[in-house]
Order: sequence, then structure tokens, then C-alpha cells
Amino acid sequence: MKRYVIERDIPGIGEFSPTELCGAARASNQALANIGPSIQWQHSYVAGEKTFCVYLAESEAEIRRHSEESGIPVSKITEISQIIDPLTANH
Repeated sequence: MKRYVIERDIPGIGEFSPTELCGAARASNQALANIGPSIQWQHSYVAGEKTFCVYLAESEAEIRRHSEESGIPVSKITEISQIIDPLTANH
């Protein structure tokens, strides 16, 4: 599977309550269960009016299908080609 960052423009998301975020996570999890193992949600960052979600998926089409089934919009999908972190400096 490939790794992707999904940018989502969601007005007011930064002010969502824990209950509202829980509802969004449940919608996402239900869509993932319906689609099957070809897509996995790793985690998301909430920042201002956006979320940045990290997914493993077979293709962009799987991410778009997840968006349609969950009702959670997609603004931009970017495939991640490399991951670097502080330990990268030790190679």
C-alpha cells in the first residue's frame, strides 16, 4: 500500500468538541469497515480550518471512495514518497 496525506478543508473543525470529533471518527471508521482492507487510517492532525490525515491505501480512488462513503470532504491528496525524522541524520 502507498501512504498519503489527505488535506481536508472543514470550516470550524478547530473548534469542534470532542463529541463532534468522535462523530467524525465514527463516520470514517464505518466507511473503512465497508471498504475493507485496501485502506487504513493512521491518524489526523486538526489545524485551524483543516485536517491533515495520514492514510495507507492501494490508490487515490480508495481515498475518494472513503470520502464519499464517510461524507468527509477531500481537498487534496498527496502521495508520500519518503519519511524523514531526526533519526534520518544518523544514516
